[in-house]
Amino acid sequence: MILKQAYQEVRRRSELICAPLKTEDYVVQPVVDVSPPKWHLGHTTWFFETFILMPNVKEYTEFDSQYNFVFNSYYESVGARVIRTDRGNLSRPSVEEVMRYRQYVDEAMIAFLDEEQPPHLHSLIVLGLNHEEQHQELLYTDIKYILGHNPLFPAYDASRKEINTVNNQRDSWLNIREGLYAIGFEGEGFCFDNELNRHKVYLGDYAIREQLVSNAEYLDFILAGGYQDFRFWHAEGWDWVKTNHITTPMYWYNIEGQWLHYSWQGLQPLMPDAPLAHVSYYEAAAFAAWKGYRLPTEAEWEIAAPQLNWGQRWEWTESAYLPYPGFAKAPGAIGEYNGKFMINQMVLRGASEVTSPNHSRITYRNFFHPYLRWQFTGIRLAR
Repeated sequence: MILKQAYQEVRRRSELICAPLKTEDYVVQPVVDVSPPKWHLGHTTWFFETFILMPNVKEYTEFDSQYNFVFNSYYESVGARVIRTDRGNLSRPSVEEVMRYRQYVDEAMIAFLDEEQPPHLHSLIVLGLNHEEQHQELLYTDIKYILGHNPLFPAYDASRKEINTVNNQRDSWLNIREGLYAIGFEGEGFCFDNELNRHKVYLGDYAIREQLVSNAEYLDFILAGGYQDFRFWHAEGWDWVKTNHITTPMYWYNIEGQWLHYSWQGLQPLMPDAPLAHVSYYEAAAFAAWKGYRLPTEAEWEIAAPQLNWGQRWEWTESAYLPYPGFAKAPGAIGEYNGKFMINQMVLRGASEVTSPNHSRITYRNFFHPYLRWQFTGIRLAR
């Protein structure tokens, strides 16, 4: 019954996130990294139908045989799929049909969850819930991108406020002594496979800043010509700046001398004391170099995290996304979940203001390509 309740709560939350949207908002895909909200709702439903119901429920009738092609994301072992760039071309199935699909699968899942499940199925269902919670965060960030790139800058929810201040404005640092430390998940509860196995790492003396970088601090970098000075940038980052004409974080605008940013409430004055968001790894590393510091490694972050106030922003680290010692892919399609992405990406730690409840922990390893910044990504300095 606990699993059934968790299932219902997670599924309900996805639809509540979309509640402020107009029908037209559900189908937009401005760039390849942003998926239409309608697709997220369908894909998370497809996961339960494909991996739980179809293999385990006798005489289960698939809702629509075309949906495996439409809502499969990247699972090669499950068959062909719509390529990611074409998700915005899916005018059909309609939003109404996707909602009927969710209801159909939910009814079957709730009946299925009334029965006791063997441990392997219980674990798979829990993975499906955590998978949908990941997509809830993507829903928020994709919706913000969709509305934030609408020429009218419409509000998502005029009553929803973003974080407007960095906790503890003093510039204070936490000192960590050199030593042998253990990182990675252990114990009871859920984790993703990329958080395993717990292992030892040696760290030298280091200090990590207790506060995240604020908008005001980053504005100083902009006004000092940080985006025009190659000395602070990785070569690849400098090429990215020049090629894409990057001069500010995403959603920042200077209009007639006033700094504004797009928020849940629409276009608003920039909040100087708010924690910086929507910067790439390139920008994070350049800012750190400009300040004379660096970004922490993911091991440094994890060891310091119990003494930090974290969770407002995903924090870029200096660590490439690689497997931990002893990492092994699970068999079948589930093995495609994390392992095949362990190349050319950087690790982020923490959580953000749109991370799902109970879906953040100090061992969580988020990962993105270094140029991406549509997520709530911020900066914490180290030295």
